[in-house]
Amino acid sequence: LLSAFALRVAMASLMSIHRAGNSILSPHNFKVLFPPHHHPSHLSFKPTTIPSSSSNRPFKPLCSYAVPNNTNPTRVHRRHAGFAQRENTNPRYNPQTKPPPPHKNTQNETPPNVDLMSLCQEGKIKEALEFMSQGVCADYRTFEALLNSCGNPNSLEFGKRIHGFLIRSPHVASIELKNKLIEMYTKCGSMSDARRMFDRMRERNMGSWHLMINGYATNGQGGDGLLLFEQMRKEGLWPNEETFVAVLSACASAVAVEECSIHFKSMENEYEIVPGIEHYLGVIDVLGKAGHVNEAMEFIENMPIEPTAEIWEALMNFARIHGDIELEDRAEELLAALDPSKAMADKLPAPPPKKHSAINMLEGKNRVGEYRSTNPYKGDAYEKLKGLNGQMREAGYVPDTRYVLHDIDQEAKEQALMYHSERLAIAYGLISTPARTPLRIIKNLRICGDCHNAIKIMSKIVGRELIVRDNKRFHHFKDGKCSCRDYW
Repeated sequence: LLSAFALRVAMASLMSIHRAGNSILSPHNFKVLFPPHHHPSHLSFKPTTIPSSSSNRPFKPLCSYAVPNNTNPTRVHRRHAGFAQRENTNPRYNPQTKPPPPHKNTQNETPPNVDLMSLCQEGKIKEALEFMSQGVCADYRTFEALLNSCGNPNSLEFGKRIHGFLIRSPHVASIELKNKLIEMYTKCGSMSDARRMFDRMRERNMGSWHLMINGYATNGQGGDGLLLFEQMRKEGLWPNEETFVAVLSACASAVAVEECSIHFKSMENEYEIVPGIEHYLGVIDVLGKAGHVNEAMEFIENMPIEPTAEIWEALMNFARIHGDIELEDRAEELLAALDPSKAMADKLPAPPPKKHSAINMLEGKNRVGEYRSTNPYKGDAYEKLKGLNGQMREAGYVPDTRYVLHDIDQEAKEQALMYHSERLAIAYGLISTPARTPLRIIKNLRICGDCHNAIKIMSKIVGRELIVRDNKRFHHFKDGKCSCRDYW
């Protein structure tokens, strides 16, 4: 102890270095402190080895001190920097092993400078979403453009990702963007997601109600649209002209003739709304789908306004569908008086129409596959379709060969019907997606009557909802029935 005290006094008599708090830790656990005074540049101190009373081995200091730089006294550098490592006796210890690389922190990285609006205008929705996941922020107009681009069933997954980005954005409270989400879900045929979005809205405007009612009508769920209209009235909201256009469309989807008559009369009697041409077209649509073409003709004759070409064209089409040739000819004559081009177009000589190959898009497993009847992607779909065709025949399916226009024998016609592109798309979807999940298919042409009947039976056999969007409307096939009620 006396020798240690003498060493401390000797050190204190010298001028120390310009560094506070530097110390040497001895085996006796006491510190040798150096006061913070300036030290001349020619003096330099090194770690001091203090002999231990219990061992003759010199001790390694656990920390080091700083010494002035000869060229710049105000700048110091460290000698023996770092802590001394004790000898590790663990047999698994390997000092040659390199430490793992530091974790890359992507949160502090600057996001790329990208024009999301330009990507939306070019239709590059996937690329825009990838940049948004890297931190690129979207403004109000960009969200609006993104949602407008997702208007068919194969873009449903993109729409859900946009929904997720919108929830985490400053525009989450925008009613108009929420209405865009509802519109996107209805166009993609996912009414359950649309209704969930609608129910979670704290504030709604009339557009929110109109989008939901029209969405139900478009997707063949007109009854749910009429129930939503009743809920709207119970909440004290006052319907307007656009509301009744949506309501009459829902009546046509549900083929609800009585409800159509009630709501049409309530427009003037209860809400003092003068019906317009679009409301009269809605009533004719309901009567025509129900097969009441004579009542539709009587309704047109009693209209307080002059019928337009659209009125007579609608009546002509319904009369043709239901086989009333006399009424069809009469409506065509009246249509020719107003718009000769529409009535006479099919009677003028014209070159044969160009044959378009049927293309189907199947959405599943976060990807979209394209199927053509002439070149299917998967040969397994043929085998699946053969087995499914046998089950369909056992369930009562009979091929309607009237839809095959080629001059071939009966067996070849049945084979041609079996391998239509939408059936191949469904067959591949059944073997490549999880069981009981719905399949969404887009067809660029109108679905033929035989495929319509076949897919109804398919939906009952496989126990799935098959959603087909052709160039006319949505078809929701479930449990052997279609939402269009066999009218499209």
